[in-house]
Amino acid sequence: MGALVSRASRPARYTLVFHAEAQFVDTVKQAVFAAGAGRYPNYSECCWTATGTGQFRPVGAANPHTGAVGVLEKIEELRVEMLCDSEETARKAVEALKRAHPYEEPSYAVYKLENF
Repeated sequence: MGALVSRASRPARYTLVFHAEAQFVDTVKQAVFAAGAGRYPNYSECCWTATGTGQFRPVGAANPHTGAVGVLEKIEELRVEMLCDSEETARKAVEALKRAHPYEEPSYAVYKLENF
């Protein structure tokens, strides 16, 4: 039997989640995958996608990609989740997401995962 790796010695992993309109998701996914996200030891370009409704109201000096300042918008978007195998990968993936995403302020979150 091989040696067991203790939980404490495993590198921290993260989940990156972002939202975008369907027509932009593939472009953003490719940029984030190229930054190293969505990889497992024997797989690449792994993610989970679900449909939902995004809501926002641009205010002040906003320059929205969709909608108009002062108007409440509700649009169909996709939620995409993927693994990042290290903090460095998560940071690179967020940088790539921000460059590739068409929104002025992309909606995203990064969650640190526990090792059980």
